[in-house]
Parts: sequence; structure tokens; C-alpha cells
Amino acid sequence: MLKENEVLNDLLGYDHLKIIQRPDMFNFSLDSTLLANFVTINKNVKKIVDLGTGNGPIPMFLSLRTKAKIIGVEIQEVSVDLAKRNIEINNLGEQIEIIHDDLKNINKKIGNHAYDIVTCNPPFFKITNESNVNKNDFLTIARHEILANLDDVVKEAFQLLKNGGVFAMVHRPDRLIEIIETMRKYKIEPKRLRLVYPKPNKEANTILIEGRKSNQGGLRILPPLYVYNEDSKYNDEILEMFMMKKNI
Repeated sequence: MLKENEVLNDLLGYDHLKIIQRPDMFNFSLDSTLLANFVTINKNVKKIVDLGTGNGPIPMFLSLRTKAKIIGVEIQEVSVDLAKRNIEINNLGEQIEIIHDDLKNINKKIGNHAYDIVTCNPPFFKITNESNVNKNDFLTIARHEILANLDDVVKEAFQLLKNGGVFAMVHRPDRLIEIIETMRKYKIEPKRLRLVYPKPNKEANTILIEGRKSNQGGLRILPPLYVYNEDSKYNDEILEMFMMKKNI
């Protein structure tokens, strides 16, 4: 089952979910867990798309919250292979489909204005003239806007979503203004924002933002989320996401 350089791990505290990963590639992180827990899902949600799905952690996390059909779109062939095998070993093939393709214009292949939710854990970093990166490297493509940028992601979310559909993304605070401007450019109105802090008295290093495809305003700023307490142990809310005991 495992190929060279691969490892099989539990998906955080979910001992009934397994994930195949490669240490030399971009592996799932806390960001994937936070986003999958943050996005608003109700009983009316039938179809979800995760853009830039990597080896499939967000669709697998989402499967714990909904019976909706989920499509993961990923451009890197090696990541697609991992994602497909992760879906297989967890017997999620009836619910989750992995598509090997560019997220840009994917709506023309899987359906225009047809989805209730779009999620994305996108590349966070812009490419500039000063960027010293290997543009063919797995990690670089996952972290830097080489194959898709913020505008590409939000534009595609607009094309995929039904009217009233939800777009949710995890990103970095230094790009918050740009994120809000881009969402509104494509008529996805920011509705919920949560700042994530490594611990109390530290600056936020992550944002969770959700918008709705509509023209109505009204942004809610949710309470802060601290990953660690002052004693450097996981916050209770984080432990609940991990399905771990609070006395760890």
C-alpha cells in the first residue's frame, strides 16, 4: 500500500481516519483542521468543492460533519495519487471524489453555479522579483502563488457557488485587506472572520474567513482562537477539534 518515502498516520486525533503522507511534500497542518471546523455547514448542504486539496485532509475532515458530496481539486499529480489512496483506505469513495486538474476554470468541467460550499487552504505567499524559489518544488507550489493566486481562487469560488453559497478560506493576517477586497470584487460578501493566535499575548498568525455569494453586508468578528494556553498546552477548543482528552 505504501510507496517509497511514504508514511501512514492517524488524521490527528481521529484514530479511525488514516492519511498517507510524504515528509518531502507539503503535509496537512492545523490550518486544514481549523478550516474544516470553521466553515458553516447545515443539513441543506449537498455539494462541496475543496480547491487545492493536496493529499485530501480537508475533504476527509468535512466528511465527519456532513454527508454531502465532496470534490477535491488538485493540480500536482503526486498529491492527487496520495489523495485518491487516502480516500480509498478510509472507504470514503462514495462521498469524496478527487480530480486532477487546475483549479482555474474548473467550474467549466464540474458545474457552474452548482455548489453550496467552496473551501480552500491556498498558497499564502506572493511571488516577487526578490523571491528565491524553486518553481518546480512540491513545497514551493503549495506555499507560493505560482500556479494560482488569491484572485484565481476567489474568482473560481464565485463561478462554482450557487447564489447564497458559502466560501471559506484560511490565510494570513497580513493579506486580510486584500482578501476582503478580492472577495467583494467577485460579489462574495465577507460574513464571518476569526483570528487565530499561537497563544495569549501573541499576534495573530492565521485568519479564518467566510463569505456568502450575495450583495448583503454584515461581517461578524468571532471570538479569538488560541492554539496554546500560557502553559504551552493545547487550548481546550483545539483539543476538541483533535478529539483528544482535555487533560493531555
